[in-house]
Amino acid sequence: MSSLNFLSFTLISSLLVISSPLSIWVESKGCSINAIYSFGDSIADTGNLLREGPVGFFASIGSYPYGQSYKKPTGRCSDGLLIIDYLAMDLNLPLINPYLDKSSNFSNGVNFAVAGATALDRLVLLENGIGFPPASVPLSSQLEWFNSYLNSTCSSQSDCAQKIEQALFLVGEIGGNDYNYAFFQGASINQAMNYVPQVVQSIIDAAKHVISLGARQLVVPGNFPIGCSPSYLTLYSTTNSSAYDEKKCLKDYNNFSMYHNKQLKAALVDLRKSNPDVTIIYADYYEAFMHMLDQASSLGFEEDSMLTACCGTGGGYNYESNLMCGSPGTTVCSNPDQHISWDGIHLTQAAYMVIAQSLVTEGFAYPSDKVQEIWDC
Repeated sequence: MSSLNFLSFTLISSLLVISSPLSIWVESKGCSINAIYSFGDSIADTGNLLREGPVGFFASIGSYPYGQSYKKPTGRCSDGLLIIDYLAMDLNLPLINPYLDKSSNFSNGVNFAVAGATALDRLVLLENGIGFPPASVPLSSQLEWFNSYLNSTCSSQSDCAQKIEQALFLVGEIGGNDYNYAFFQGASINQAMNYVPQVVQSIIDAAKHVISLGARQLVVPGNFPIGCSPSYLTLYSTTNSSAYDEKKCLKDYNNFSMYHNKQLKAALVDLRKSNPDVTIIYADYYEAFMHMLDQASSLGFEEDSMLTACCGTGGGYNYESNLMCGSPGTTVCSNPDQHISWDGIHLTQAAYMVIAQSLVTEGFAYPSDKVQEIWDC
């Protein structure tokens, strides 16, 4: 994909901010992908959690300042658009609507991702000593939603096969909350490592499920470097300077993220071998994020606030675990487009756009030749 094409979707994003309707359609240029089906957590949720029921800690995502750069709160955990939105626009597709918005048009795909979702079912998490997972829609439930969607919309088996074969499947990001819930309840890194294989296997099983139904093009993202998140930097702050790397991120927690990603990449190698006719792309969210930190100033981000939340309160990272962005007592920066972190957990629209660009044009998703086959349209 040319840089001109990516510039065009940046301009489209600007138009979206001005006009703001989620149903806006982008003129098709004949890309081979005609739909996106997405599974995951808050990194990709475009409004399911708000429609799913009580949202508790995440209640504020349904009102300003969430969505302020988009001029409308949508249930996205950001000031605006997400990675999935930019990937869809660059495929000349409309933004992919959340499954629980039953009034939506699903002609070009469905988003099943739910903020707070886990890769593992609640019972499995409890067996691993994680007693507080609030999500009621783990990955397995999202797959059940997908099955129900197909059963209700396909006119025939061949119609269903065609619908799936011409679609792009985003299997994740998922798994981050399995670890967040553990760490925030006091689990050690070694304890969390013990169930990384279970988390990875759940992701692989989901990929196998959609492949068995006919999926031929999958993107499976890894996890972000959690040691650079204001939430982790606040909760695990230490006076021990050796705990931090040159970017001032927590080394041990970033190493944990890399451990998960290494296991996932190895499992994807095996999955490709057993499915040689399927395009399976690994989206390296970790390295794309670190590259963004390296290039922050040239990308327009404020260097002195790269690791602080735009919206929040308290401490050196503007984050307080008991005061979610939008809660009384929190404030929001005047320039979210110059910040990487939005609320201490999630990123800003500007950061998500940069990461999407890195995945498509800068080699942070691979095999790179397969990436170009999908996005070169």
